[in-house]
Amino acid sequence: MVAAKSTAVLAAARRRRRLPRTAGAVAAAGCAMALVAGCGAAAGGGSAAAAAPATGGEAKGAGAPGTAGDPAAAVRDAADALVRAGSARVGTQMRMASGGTWVTVTGTGSFDFTAGRGRLTLVLPRDAAGAQEHKPVTELLTPGALYMKDRGEGVPEGKWVRVDTTALPDGNLVTGGATDPLAAAQLLRGARDVTLVGTESLDGTAVRHVRGTADIARAARLAGGGATPLAAAAKGFAVTGVPFEAWLDAQGRLRKLTEHFTYGPAATGVGVQATTSYDAFGSAVPFALPAGADIWTGKIVSAP
Repeated sequence: MVAAKSTAVLAAARRRRRLPRTAGAVAAAGCAMALVAGCGAAAGGGSAAAAAPATGGEAKGAGAPGTAGDPAAAVRDAADALVRAGSARVGTQMRMASGGTWVTVTGTGSFDFTAGRGRLTLVLPRDAAGAQEHKPVTELLTPGALYMKDRGEGVPEGKWVRVDTTALPDGNLVTGGATDPLAAAQLLRGARDVTLVGTESLDGTAVRHVRGTADIARAARLAGGGATPLAAAAKGFAVTGVPFEAWLDAQGRLRKLTEHFTYGPAATGVGVQATTSYDAFGSAVPFALPAGADIWTGKIVSAP
């Protein structure tokens, strides 16, 4: 399905922004902008504004997290710390560099880390004139599958599209326009070259700021065998090293995570920056899978 959308997004992007016919542009068509193409639009103006992070949370004003612990161990344990927390409110931002400009998709929602599922509402880029011409896209993230509603062109109104994330070449780390909040943390199990930047205050919460590089292949191995999104990503990314910056609170929970993916060959690939924020731990996560009759199984046709 993603491959079928790539031609449309590349053609549309060229019309709107005259992108060069490069390998990087082709790669871009296969990643985050596949979502935008599916909604019948090309990338809008290159907004570089950061998405508003999720706010609130129960640990405001917590004491400064200690620095004596091994920062690498804390980072590699981040996914388990989220599972222990149970759930959280999340905010997402995905920025893609293409043709010398930035394309940004933002989202808000909640995630149940124990069940590995959550719900996001994504806001797509504005058009070239600055108008918001598309409805927000609702995404349901589940282990091994992504459901999208209001995907746009080629899908009847009110219907959902189901995507097998274990079959995507990037494991849905970038394709859906938002990185799965749990998968983003699981990727840190492959962290190496981790250094402590220092202690900071993030939205009123004391955090440890660390940076390093996560290896997708190592994270996939640590996730266990079988067809998993990380296993697909380990095979699909030519560049498997993912530079990251993470902010962890006193309980070892991620409060903010930024990961830099290179989609395509190192020399010509497209840079994708995914940022996820976490707060309000323990929040309720409204979630219900769509009924079978509401899932669109027809062929998706995109204009050339």
